Amino acid sequence: MFPTLIGTVVIAGLVGFFSERSGFTHNGYVQSIIICIGGAFVMYSVTLMFGIGFRSPGINAIASSVGALIIVPTRWRK
Repeated sequence: MFPTLIGTVVIAGLVGFFSERSGFTHNGYVQSIIICIGGAFVMYSVTLMFGIGFRSPGINAIASSVGALIIVPTRWRK
């Protein structure tokens, strides 16, 4: 369980970094990484509690990180 959590955080951090580097978001590197890690941690908790998600923890981390970046409307902030 603990290595899965560490892997989820690492994958979410990489998704946040590469989304900012590719121009998908304009939040800033640290903000994008924090948003992705938060979304991945919530999905990890939901998967543990209810069993909802994909079979692979890596796919869960990627999908939840991208979903968190899409949901958080930081493009319209000044």
